[in-house]
Amino acid sequence: MIDFDPGTAAPTKGTNQRNGGDLVVETLEALGAKTVFGIPGQHALGLFDAMGRGNLHFVSSRVENNSAFAADGYSRATGEVGVLFLSTGPGALTSLAGLQEAYATGVPMVVVASQIPLDGLGARRKGMLHQLDDQKASAANVTKSQRLIQHASGIPSAIQDAWTEAISSPQGPVWIEIPQNVLLDPIMVPPVEDALAEAFDNPPRVELIREAVKWLSTAERPAIIAGGGTRRGRAEKSLLSIAEQLRAPVICTPGGNGAFPWTHELSLQSWIEDRYMTDVLEDADVLIVIGSSLGEVTSNYFTFEPRGRIIQIDAEPRVLESNRPGLGIRADAGQALAALDEALAAAGAADSVKRDWHGTSPEDVVKESLAKVKARLESQDLAKELKFMADIREAVPADMQTFWDMTISAYWGWSCWDARQGQFHSAQGAGGLGYGFPAAIGGAVGLDTTGKPSRVLAVSGDGSSMYSISELATAKQHNVPVTWLIVDDGGYGILREYMVGAFGQATATELARPDFVKLAESFGVPARRVAPEEVGDALKASFAADGPNVVVVETLLKMFGPTHLDD
Repeated sequence: MIDFDPGTAAPTKGTNQRNGGDLVVETLEALGAKTVFGIPGQHALGLFDAMGRGNLHFVSSRVENNSAFAADGYSRATGEVGVLFLSTGPGALTSLAGLQEAYATGVPMVVVASQIPLDGLGARRKGMLHQLDDQKASAANVTKSQRLIQHASGIPSAIQDAWTEAISSPQGPVWIEIPQNVLLDPIMVPPVEDALAEAFDNPPRVELIREAVKWLSTAERPAIIAGGGTRRGRAEKSLLSIAEQLRAPVICTPGGNGAFPWTHELSLQSWIEDRYMTDVLEDADVLIVIGSSLGEVTSNYFTFEPRGRIIQIDAEPRVLESNRPGLGIRADAGQALAALDEALAAAGAADSVKRDWHGTSPEDVVKESLAKVKARLESQDLAKELKFMADIREAVPADMQTFWDMTISAYWGWSCWDARQGQFHSAQGAGGLGYGFPAAIGGAVGLDTTGKPSRVLAVSGDGSSMYSISELATAKQHNVPVTWLIVDDGGYGILREYMVGAFGQATATELARPDFVKLAESFGVPARRVAPEEVGDALKASFAADGPNVVVVETLLKMFGPTHLDD
C-alpha cells in the first residue's frame, strides 16, 4: 500500500493504519454494496487503498462517463444501488453526462468523488491539481443532492443518508465528495459494523385516490400511459389489475417498456409515437398517466391534445401538470397504484359503468389500432427494418436484458421491442450517446452477483459505439459476458435522416470509423461481421460463447415515418 501526505501528495512508507477511505468502504459494505465502478485518481487513492482491505469488487472503466453508465446499468439490471468512485476535477466532470441519464431516468446511485485537501477549498486559487471553484456545484444539475464531508467521523452517516435518499422515490443519483486529506488521515473511528438505509415512505393522499376512483367509476373510455416510474416503483402487478378492472387500454412509453404484458388484449404495446395511438389516447375520457411527464416523445412531439380528464401519478412533484392540467397525485408509483387498485375494487368500479368506445369494445379498439399501425409500417417500404428487428428479438432469449444506445435500432426498439421476461434499457432519459455498451457491462456484472444468467445484449450504432469503444478493454479485463451488436451505417444515421428531411441534405453526419472487427480483436475480444439477414444466427452463436464478443452489421436502416408531421 502507498500512503500519501495530504499536503504534498508525496509518497511515504506503507502502513496498515485505517483512514477515512476505510469508513467509506466499510459503510458501503454494511449497506449491502457489492460492486463499485470508477477509475483511480490521485486525490481518491485513499478510497482505493481502503478497497484493498475490504470486500468490494471494483470494475475499472477507461472513461469516467462510461463508469457512470456502468453503475447505472448495474442498478437497472439488479434493482440495487449503483456505486461510483470518482477522482477530483476532470474525473468528476467527465462523469456528468452519464449522471444526467441516471438523474433523468431515476436510477439510484451513490457517487463518491474525491476533493482537493480542505485547506484549498473555498474558490481560492492555490494552484492545486484538479482544483475547481466549487466541484459539487457542477453536479447540481444531474444529481438529487450534493454533500461535502469535512471530517472523517461524518462519513458513515453521510453515506447512509445518501443511500437513503438515492432509493427514496423519486430515485436518483446522490453526490458525496470527500477531500484528499479526510480520506488519507488516520482515524479514531471504530470499524463500521452496521448501517441502515430504508426508503422514505411516499404514499398517495387518500382524498386524491378517492377523487381518482370517482372519475374512473363513471369513465366509459379510460386509458393508461405507463411511464418509466411504473417500472421504478415495481408497480407492474397493480397496473395489470387496474387495467383489467377498468378494461382500459395500456400503452407503455420507452421508459415504461415492459411494465405491461406485450401480448395482453388491452396492450397498445409501445407505439407511442404513432398517430393512431395518439388518437386513442386523445379519445379517452379519463387518462391515467403513471411515472411520465407527457413529454416530447410520449406526447408524440407535443401534438397530443387530450379531450378527457387526466390523472397523473408521479413521485416528482415538478412533473405533475408540467405539460397538461390534471389531478396530480404525488406518490411512488407502486404505492399509488396499489392504493388505487384496492380502492377501485372496494368501490366496485369495474362494474359501475359499461366500457364503450363509441360502440366498440376496448379490446377491439386495441386490436384495430395495432392493425392500423402494422398497415402503416407495411406501406412505408420498411421490410428490411421490420425483419432486422424481428430477427434480433427471435435470437434474444426471453429473459435476457438488453441495453440500447441512441441509434436507429434503439428508436425502433422503443416502439417495437417486446421485453418478455427480460428488461429493456435505453438512454432515452437524457438522450446522450455512448450508453449501451458500458451500461451492459454494468448490468452483466450486477446480474452475476445475483446468481442470475448474466449474458446481456448491447446495441449501438457506429457513431455511438465510438463513445465507449475503450470499454472493450474493461469487458476483456473482467471477462464480462456482453454481446455487443454494432450497426454500422457510416455516420450519425438518425441525424442524417433528420437533416435530409428538414433541409434536403445532411451536413457533418458522415464519419470515418475503424474496422470494428479488427479493433475488437486487437483487444482480444472475438468479433464477426455479418450481413443484415444473418444477424439472428450470429447473435445466437455469440450468446453461447464465453466472455465479451462483438457482432458488426453494415447496413443502412431507416426510421418509420414521423406521424407528428402528418397533415
